[in-house]
Amino acid sequence: MMTELANSAANHTRRKITDRVVPVGCAGCGNRRPGWFCSLGSAVLADLELATSTVSLPAQAALFAQGEDARCLYLVCDGYLKLTAGRSQDRQLIVRVAGPGSILGLYAALTHGVFEVSAESLTETRIRPVERDRFLSFLRNHKEAQMRAVQCICQEYRFALQDACRIALPETVAARLGRLLLELAHQIGEHVETPDHKESCGYRFPLLLTHEELASMASTTRETVTRTLGQFRKDGWITIEDSLITLHEPERLQELS
Repeated sequence: MMTELANSAANHTRRKITDRVVPVGCAGCGNRRPGWFCSLGSAVLADLELATSTVSLPAQAALFAQGEDARCLYLVCDGYLKLTAGRSQDRQLIVRVAGPGSILGLYAALTHGVFEVSAESLTETRIRPVERDRFLSFLRNHKEAQMRAVQCICQEYRFALQDACRIALPETVAARLGRLLLELAHQIGEHVETPDHKESCGYRFPLLLTHEELASMASTTRETVTRTLGQFRKDGWITIEDSLITLHEPERLQELS
C-alpha cells in the first residue's frame, strides 16, 4: 500500500510539474541558466536553432538506451528525464535527473561512441535533438560553443564524482539521503528565500522520484527513506508541499556524516 501511495504521488508530481507556458525560441526561454549549454550568446544560439527542431515526449517515454550508437545528442528545453545505467530492468542504477538546460549524450557524440546510460522522461518533456555531424560542424564554427561543451563535460564529471562520494563516504543513511537532496537541488532546483530561515538561502525543486527510487540512489530501503524524510521535516530542515520540496537548512544536510 505504501509503495502504491508513493508511486501515485510521484506520478501526480510528474504530471503537475509540466503545466506551464511553452516559451518560443531559445532566446526567449525562461529555463536558460548560467553555465548550461543553452545559455550561449544569442547569435550562437540562433545558429544552433537552425540545426534543431523541438520534439515533445510524453511522460515515461524512452529517449535512448544504454549501448545505442549516439547519432544524436539532445538539449532539454522543458521537463525532466531520468538517466539510468544497467541493461537489466531488475538491476538499474539511477544516475541522475536531468532538467531544462541539460545536454544529453555530449560525451558519446564527441567520441563517436555509444550512450553510457538510458534516458526516460519523468514528465512531459520538450527536447531539441541535434544530429552528431551537424553538432560537430556547429562546434567547429563557434569557439564559445567549444568552451561551453568543455564546461558541460566537466559538469558531468562532477556529477559522477558526487554520486560516487555520496555512496561511498557517508556512514549513515541520513547523510546519504541529505547529500542526494542537495545534489538534486543543484541539478534541477532553484534558490529561494525562506522567511523562517533568514540566515541562509534555501533550494526548491520538484520531487519527481518515488521513495523507492530515492532509496535506490541512496543505497537503502524505501521504508528508511520515508522515515528519514519524516525526521527532516520534523526538524524543520525541509518541507514538501504542492509537489515541491524545499530545503530550508541545506548546511545541516551537508554536515550530516
